[in-house]
Parts: sequence; structure tokens; C-alpha cells
Amino acid sequence: MHFDVVINHGRFFDGTGGPARDVHLGIRDGKLAAIASDAFAVDAAPVVIDAHERWVMPGFIDTHTHYDAELIAAPGLTESLRHGVTTVTVGSCSISMVLSEPEDCADLFTRVESVPRDQVLPLLRERKHWSSPGEWVDFLGNHPLGPNITSFIGHSDIRARTLGLGRAVDRNVRPDDAELARMEGHVEEALDAGMLGLSTMTTKWDKLDGARFRSASLPSTYARWSEFRRLNRILRRRGRVHQGAPNIVTKYNMFLFFGQSMGVFRPPLKTTLISLMDVKSNRLLARTIGKLATAINTVFDADFRWQALPNRFDLYADGMDLVIFEEFGAGQAALHLKDALERNHLLADEDYRRWFRRDYEKRFGPRVWHRDFRDSRILGCPDADVVGKSFAEVAEQRGLHPVDAFLDLVMAHGNALRWYTVIANDDERVLEKIIADRGALIGFADSGAHIRNMAFYNSPLRMLKLVRDAERRGAPVMTVEKAVWRLTGELADWYGIDAGHLRLGDRADIAVVNPEGLDASLEGYHEAPMPGLGGIRRLVNRNDRAVDTVLVNGRVAWHDGEISPEVGRDTGFGRFLAAG
Repeated sequence: MHFDVVINHGRFFDGTGGPARDVHLGIRDGKLAAIASDAFAVDAAPVVIDAHERWVMPGFIDTHTHYDAELIAAPGLTESLRHGVTTVTVGSCSISMVLSEPEDCADLFTRVESVPRDQVLPLLRERKHWSSPGEWVDFLGNHPLGPNITSFIGHSDIRARTLGLGRAVDRNVRPDDAELARMEGHVEEALDAGMLGLSTMTTKWDKLDGARFRSASLPSTYARWSEFRRLNRILRRRGRVHQGAPNIVTKYNMFLFFGQSMGVFRPPLKTTLISLMDVKSNRLLARTIGKLATAINTVFDADFRWQALPNRFDLYADGMDLVIFEEFGAGQAALHLKDALERNHLLADEDYRRWFRRDYEKRFGPRVWHRDFRDSRILGCPDADVVGKSFAEVAEQRGLHPVDAFLDLVMAHGNALRWYTVIANDDERVLEKIIADRGALIGFADSGAHIRNMAFYNSPLRMLKLVRDAERRGAPVMTVEKAVWRLTGELADWYGIDAGHLRLGDRADIAVVNPEGLDASLEGYHEAPMPGLGGIRRLVNRNDRAVDTVLVNGRVAWHDGEISPEVGRDTGFGRFLAAG
């Protein structure tokens, strides 16, 4: 027998949750062609991988990314590949780059996802030659993808194309029947092209970039619920997915999403929302909303899932450029100003500081950020005396309110002030319950976004570490087999894509994982240039001992600490995966 690649001596997980086996795999023409009990000969293939003491499993699926711009510029998406991710989803949070003009796409995307507009807009003007879902899919078909791509159509993209961006963010504009019909047509066309479904947004802190409509919320947030219902009818009829976000600050409208998902006297609507996390600002949240989702699925025949991040939510910031400040008025006012001198003038104003202190000191009411400057650490600053301290400690030394200490440092040093906090998932025992919750799907890595703030590219590996550590403590959360299924087969089956399994005849998207590499290095953060977007330095993960080899479509994309030179240059690795 002759193969293209052979993987011998691995502990094999097929993505179904079934028992792992010690077997040997033969790969031919991009597919898993043989599963053997005896090792293949060294001359059975030109590439023979020794997976002794390794776990061999389907490549991971990252179902919530914002790679939309990077995908165009540097389609290898190597930050995901090197960690075993072989399928990613774009078009999340109502923002896709499919229908709208380049400037509208840039304004929708860059401030929300903290990717520089001065890199994204020229890229789109140069390369965006599509304006329909079919043309977008055709573009991907000829693009040298690294991992496989799945995609949502974004509701903000649809509204901007249908109404014009200005009308789409005018709260007094209500689409007429003809305009709603055009929106429905865009959704139908997207589903026909194989897109997963519709992504929406109702959190109003996600704001537009650019000068035309700066600081308006995303267009999706201006839609009335009747508009959502009308588009949901299409998704329900065709069995596709509504990916959304409740108002993250108030959270109350999650019950409207629950109601739309219910299947009593009608088919259920597949609905997934961000996010099931143990946020420091509300410790009760993670303990209740997961159970609530399970109850609604059981009693009312809904098909609802929270997206759950399987690791600690670390957050880094340069100065004040951080999305958490969008959740209250004083923070929004500062982030509205791009010019450093204008912003510093505002920050120096005593009336503004009193406003910021009032927002900061509100200990009750809806929020995501814990608003506690004691829970911070200054990592870098031209003033070496403050490095290693919290803003509260600096304030105590200087006899100031913590808000004034923070604003003084931002004024003095701008983005040279680098600091850190933890927003959520800091208690491992609670996190173990989250990853086991039946009302959740593992996801929400936000890969490709917030490039100076966080890096969760390796979150599947962090989940495997969490599960393995619990097993070693004698308090198992789930089997490794189930953990692999949650990261692969469960996601593929729920979203309706051809991925996540390794059965005979399946496409050979494979990760070879070294379990001894699932160690503390997974928690480390580093910086590296961002390819294709001006070499901007972003946060990344560098724990290359954890993944030996990654195959996409049967081709070696990552091996022994190196990306294959053909990745991102040649076609034949990833492809667009149509839903359905």
C-alpha cells in the first residue's frame, strides 16, 4: 500500500468521543485511507511521522474569530495552525467583509476588533473585488488558505449594504418592506453559497471607526426585534445558525434570544451567543446562565448554546486603548477622540475626572470590567518607578484617587504605558464546570482581534491541559476523549460542517499533540509581527512543544516547530467548507 503520509504509533482520538486506540494511520489524496493495527513500513509513504507517546486527533475548530482582514492579507493564518487549529470561522459579531464597500467594511471592523484602520482600509481598497456571498466564496476558492474557512454573513454588513452606513446607524430609520426583503435576499444568497448563517450584535459598546460616523454603535444594534425575527425565519426554515451577542452590559435581552430558539410548535432555531464566562464583576453569572440554557433546551425544545472560552481571560492594554472602557460614558468619551492632544485635554479636565470617578465607583449595576484598579499590574512604562505596581498602589504612593493616578499616567505616557488585568475565568474549579456545561459550545477565542490585548490562539490546548490536570489530581472533569470531541466533532456536527472527525474517508485534518507539552508554557504571552498588515506587533502564544505536526487536507502544514513554506502561498491546504 502506498500513502502520501503515514502516522505510526499514535494514540488515536477520532473526534466522536469514543475510546482512544493505539493505531497507525495512512493518508492518501487528502483523506484518511487506512487505520491499521500494525505499523506501516517506512517506505509506505514519502512522509512517515512517528507519533510514539503522542495524541493523534482531528484538527481543532475555532468557531469565533475575527480573521476577516488577516485572511485577505496573509491567508496562512499560521498563529492558529501552529496550535493545531485546522478550521476557523469568520464573519462573527455582525461584521463580515462580504457585501459592503471597503470604507464601510473598515469602519465596521477596525475599532471594534482593535486592528489598525490605516492597515485594513488600503488592503480592502486594493484587494476587495467581491460584493456578494458567491463572489466571496469564489475568492476563497482561489486563495492560498492555511486552515479551512467557514463564515457567517454579518447583520451589520447587510444593513450597511441595504440602507447605506449612515441610515443603518440612525435610530430614527426603520427599514421599509422593500428594504427588509433585500436583507432577506442577502441572507438567502449567503446560505445558498454555504455560509453558516447570520451573525448579529446587540451590545452597544461596539463602535464604528473612521470620521464619517465615528462612535456610532454597529448597525446591527439599531435593528428592532421584528427585523431579527424576519431574518430568523429564514435560518429556522433552512436549519442554519444565528450567532449573536446579547447586550453584554445589561444582559436582559438574552431572553429574547432564548425565545427565538425555542421549538415549541415549530422547528428550533440553532442559536449561539457570547459568552459563558466566570466574570469577576458578577460571580453568579456563570453559575446560572449555563443551567438556564440547558433547561430551555430540555423543556422548550430549543437548540441554544453559549460560547465558552476554556481558559483564563487575561487582558493587556496600551494606555487607554481597551474595549472595556466602551462600557461606560466617560470611557466612551475618551475613546471617541483619536488625537492624543485632544484626548489629553479631556483627561486633564476636572469635570471629566469626576465623571470617570462616578462611573468607576458604581459598585452595582451591569458591567463586564470589575472596575478595580487594585486588580491591575503595570508591565511597562518610561517611569520605571511604577512598573510592577497596580494603579491603586501608585495612587496610594502619590496621595491620589486610583482614577487620577491612572489618568495621569495615560496623559504622561500614552501607549507606552503597558498594563494587565484578568477579567474572567480565574478560578479553575469554576472553569472546569463551564467546559463541561451541556448548554455551552467551546469557542470565543476571538482570534485575529484585539491584537494588543489578548491571545487565545491556543485555547484548545489549554482546555486539554485543564482536563488532564484534573485527571491527574484524581478529580476528573471529563475524559480526554470527550474533551477532544468537544473541541472537534461536537462543533462540526452542531454547525453542520464537514470537519472534526477522523473516520475512513474523512478529510485528513489532523493534529499530533505531545501531552507532555501541555504545561505552564501554554499560559505564556509573547509578541510577534502580524504578517500582511504592516508588521504590527501583536500578542501571540509560543508553546511549540505541545503540537508536533498539523496536517490540513492531508498536507503537512506544521512540523517540528516550523510552518511549511507552501502554507499561505499555495492552494491545496485549507478550503471553504460549506454548511449543510
